[in-house]
Amino acid sequence: MPKIDKEQKFFDFSDYGRGPAIYLSNLLKNTSISPIQVTYGFGIVGLLSAYAIISEYYWIAGLGLILKSIIDAMDGELARIKDSPSYSGRYLDSIFDSLLNLILIMTISYKGNNPYWLGFISYLCIQLQGTLYNYYYVILRHRTNGGDTTSKISENKAPTAFPIERQATVNVLYHTFRVLYLPFDWIIYKLDQEAFKIRQIPNWFMTLISTYGLGFQLMIMAIMLSMGFIKFIVPFFIAYTVLGFLFILIRKLNVKN
Repeated sequence: MPKIDKEQKFFDFSDYGRGPAIYLSNLLKNTSISPIQVTYGFGIVGLLSAYAIISEYYWIAGLGLILKSIIDAMDGELARIKDSPSYSGRYLDSIFDSLLNLILIMTISYKGNNPYWLGFISYLCIQLQGTLYNYYYVILRHRTNGGDTTSKISENKAPTAFPIERQATVNVLYHTFRVLYLPFDWIIYKLDQEAFKIRQIPNWFMTLISTYGLGFQLMIMAIMLSMGFIKFIVPFFIAYTVLGFLFILIRKLNVKN
């Protein structure tokens, strides 16, 4: 079950880990390793990357962030290969992303001698950027025949669990997900409510907005860490948020129903 069909595929700057993820997932398809275990794996790699930053092993931290992006793509790929989609995995993935983003940016803020309040603002900006990308991407996926609809355009209630998971687990993870993402979802929705009416999002626009994807954000962090620009990472992501308003304006002017 692909996320989108071939006609809607676009060059995704944030999805550079997809190729390695597909290859590694195929190696695991006949093993007992589950997609959620892979999700735990990228969580561990993210924490190790934060530790490498604390220890000032910035090259290692940068490589860890790239590896995290690859493993992050693996859990979804493995779920598709094994035909075992789950809401537990979908929510746990997003929860880990949010918490790791907070840990990473606050660690970077500490080692870059940035004020903690500025680091937290940078975290909020990173989350808002990622939400904008996911907003349009989820709309695109729901316009795809037979596409992946595990992620919803509007997350208003806990979904019915798949047979392979427990409803109680889905409920807990759903409400945790809502606490972490609802404010950002609400802001993006208010900024571009009409996007729901779009029948087709052009590939060029999705390529443009993919520069807000988590994979691309982590690549920027990795490059800046390896170049010794750690003190500029926090202010960069705050300033980078300005592009989001430009993306929304481009959508309203050029991508209509």
